[in-house]
Amino acid sequence: MSKLIPAADRLVRARKLIQQARDLPVPTEGLGKNDFSYIANVRDLLRQAKDLVKLIPQRAGVSAEMKEEVKKIFAEIEAAEKDILS
Repeated sequence: MSKLIPAADRLVRARKLIQQARDLPVPTEGLGKNDFSYIANVRDLLRQAKDLVKLIPQRAGVSAEMKEEVKKIFAEIEAAEKDILS
């Protein structure tokens, strides 16, 4: 059985995944940023970040500040995807 991860830890982990996506090296050979495996790796990391935090606002007892942090992370994910893949 998996252990529960506190919401604060989920936010930290999501930000680390976003940073990992930004830090992925762009392939120098072939298609560069248009390489399918590069795009898949970036989107997978961003999907993992999104999956970590998407249910936090629906939990009982979550503060308004925590909900705002989740919104910020979603905005960071969108911005990272645009920055990295365009």
